[in-house]
Amino acid sequence: MNILVLNVGSSSVRYELFANERSVRVGAIDGIGGHARHIIDGESGPVTAANHHEALRLLFFMLRKEKIRLHAIGHRIVHGGMHDRPIRLTRKLLDELHKVSELAPLHNPPQLAAIEACMKLFPVPQVAVFDTAFYHALPPRAAMYAIPLELAQKYGIRRYGFHGTSHRYVLEQAGKLLKKDMRRLRVISCHLGNGCSMTAIAKGKVMDTSMGFTPLEGLMMGTRSGDLDPSIVAFIAEHEHLSPLDVERMLNFQSGLLGVSGLSNDMRVLLKATGARVRLALDMFVYRIVKYLGAYTAAMGGVDVIIFTAGIGENCPSIRERVLAHLAHLGISLDRRKNSENATIISDAKSRVTVMVIPTDEALLIARETAKVMRSR
Repeated sequence: MNILVLNVGSSSVRYELFANERSVRVGAIDGIGGHARHIIDGESGPVTAANHHEALRLLFFMLRKEKIRLHAIGHRIVHGGMHDRPIRLTRKLLDELHKVSELAPLHNPPQLAAIEACMKLFPVPQVAVFDTAFYHALPPRAAMYAIPLELAQKYGIRRYGFHGTSHRYVLEQAGKLLKKDMRRLRVISCHLGNGCSMTAIAKGKVMDTSMGFTPLEGLMMGTRSGDLDPSIVAFIAEHEHLSPLDVERMLNFQSGLLGVSGLSNDMRVLLKATGARVRLALDMFVYRIVKYLGAYTAAMGGVDVIIFTAGIGENCPSIRERVLAHLAHLGISLDRRKNSENATIISDAKSRVTVMVIPTDEALLIARETAKVMRSR
């Protein structure tokens, strides 16, 4: 079965082609709407793509030219509302997803625009795989906010959680690598990239997660503020003469590492830079992770496995080391050599907690889930 997996951003279409769950082509069209480039297996060339429809049309013609027959397309959808499993896309479902797009403004609108284009270009079934589905069964004590219950129920205000495909994938991989039943372990998964989230899993069930009603809550991120006092929104709006929507855009696009450092949202740039603002940004970033690790450890009555994944989690040993240095009282000790080499298990033999670095592969999980939906038909 040939399955095309799409992960769409505001100015990019990242794709991976799978044949019977084996990756055979990886590519991306970046810079959509500007100086677009098509990157295939590491090689790059300029293309014309004013919007997502034109970018996907380029992809359609490439696949047709190579006589590749698709059986289905799997789409990563960040916010799926209350859907708890992958589902075949229909016009009715699309209309439903448009209604929750305001809750994931960086992701859902371009993803839905791409689905609209694919429905016109590719005459194959389209399957939605939701980041939020992993958290559907969050216990109410973690899922609900302390607002009037009538309002929460009326508007569906709850903790939805995000990066679910990534957290689920690394959890499954950890079980295979450790050769242990993960239902017996207390796990904290740390997805640290431009977007960051942490998830606590005990006895195979999700207990809590850092992102909430939208992907804005939780850890400090590349351009997102993460947790803050809600009164700050009204305060800034009043004093800077901004609308609440303007403030929300600022919190999503101009805050986090970028807003504090005044330099960049790219951790690679910040780790090479100097200055008080950069040091403050890194200190805050690490502290937020430590705080959530401590909270989840307490909530689960301990922790057996900590997993780092995504761009920063996988590739920044100094950040991992700074985080775990705060948790020495839990009996966590690193093998410095393995940590620098990005080995799978970076804790040493004496560590009471197993610390792992597992590269995430959301595309593979989406391909598998898409294939399941197709087989169930």
